[in-house]
Amino acid sequence: MNFRPKARLALSAPALGLALAATGALADPSQELIDAAKAEGMLTTIALPHSWCGYGDVIQGFKDKYGIEVNELNPNAGSADELEAVKANKGNTGPQAPDVLDVGLSFGPTAKEQGLLQPYKVSTWDSIPDDAKDAEGYWYGDYYGVLGFAVNEDIFPDAPQSFAALKDSEFMNSVALQGDPRTGNSVMMAVYAAGIAEGGAPGADALNKGIAYFKGLKDGGNYVPVNGSAQNIAQGTTPIYFDWDYNLLAMRDKLAGNPPVSVVVPEDAVIAGVYVQAISAYAPHPNAAKLWMEYLYSDEGQLGWLAGYCHPIRFNDMAKRGVIPQELLDNLPPAENYAKAVFPSLDEQSAAKEAVAQNWGTEMGVQ
Repeated sequence: MNFRPKARLALSAPALGLALAATGALADPSQELIDAAKAEGMLTTIALPHSWCGYGDVIQGFKDKYGIEVNELNPNAGSADELEAVKANKGNTGPQAPDVLDVGLSFGPTAKEQGLLQPYKVSTWDSIPDDAKDAEGYWYGDYYGVLGFAVNEDIFPDAPQSFAALKDSEFMNSVALQGDPRTGNSVMMAVYAAGIAEGGAPGADALNKGIAYFKGLKDGGNYVPVNGSAQNIAQGTTPIYFDWDYNLLAMRDKLAGNPPVSVVVPEDAVIAGVYVQAISAYAPHPNAAKLWMEYLYSDEGQLGWLAGYCHPIRFNDMAKRGVIPQELLDNLPPAENYAKAVFPSLDEQSAAKEAVAQNWGTEMGVQ
């Protein structure tokens, strides 16, 4: 399942706007909300790297459309870090308090239970699938991808195609994760996917079998305890590392063949992950936060994510309405790469989250 789509389609916000104008985009949010958001003058985001899901263009599109400053906090933070930032800034109306969150699916209910979110239903609410949103509007799915791994082709011209293949001694000192699975959803799901490939049952069993898998790679000398990144893959420090497909594809495009990179969806486990959006209960700029949500869940915002290789949550609705430009559809990886995708449930992810917190450090010998 090694795929090589065309170079990433860099549709600017204006270009997306023209495409939408031609296909009948949904109405803009109310002028009352726009005026209130502009009066606040700022939106504070957190954990949104510009290469993730095309967020660089999405943020610019929002700024261009509404003239509101976007204060970007800690782009490389994980989902757990985002919740901690909300907790730490409950009484802070300054620039260190995030207005909005983009977290892994299992973190949405957790944040709601902890009183960290406020409800808001966007105008396109009905077109978001029911199983991807909180019924009261505290959180809602935004996009999804599948777990894969990138391979430096200069070092490994014949890219491995499975978790099982990575056990081979050929890949000594080569395999890495993007970070710590106890703090980042994408890393936890990579461990989970390894467990599914090893025959684990959905939930804690898969996560624990995934830990055993990576412990085996570590004991065999294949696992590198260094965070995988574009720089490290280019230098050969981590010539193979795991992440969501959209991040790996954007990274591959950015490297532009120096070195050449393959992005592989492991044939023995295709695990999909949904991320969710939410507004902080303590948002200093609540109206700007609501306007941001309206933008993200408009056709324009959803197409911005699609241009960054993420499957937006309203994809099916927009496809039925014929508002997705063909050039974007042509730029997606082949559909067969996603045919076997499995979406772990909230309960399964919650069980996995508990298991990784309890067992990763002990089994891997890390704090």
